[in-house]
Amino acid sequence: MSKKAYPLRINADVLAAMQRWADDELRSLNAQIEYVLRDALVRQGRVKLVQKVVTEVEEKSPDSPQDE
Repeated sequence: MSKKAYPLRINADVLAAMQRWADDELRSLNAQIEYVLRDALVRQGRVKLVQKVVTEVEEKSPDSPQDE
């Protein structure tokens, strides 16, 4: 999956709340924003189920135990 840089103007309070949430989830702020956007797209049916499955697989680290 390729990534594209995009400048984002965001309310300071929203950004601070996202940073706290990212810290709680042990993610970077960028990764947290992407996670929230991707989750909203899946919930609204804006991405295909195949894309959701690929997204979930990509989020797991190679060192994490695999469910068998």
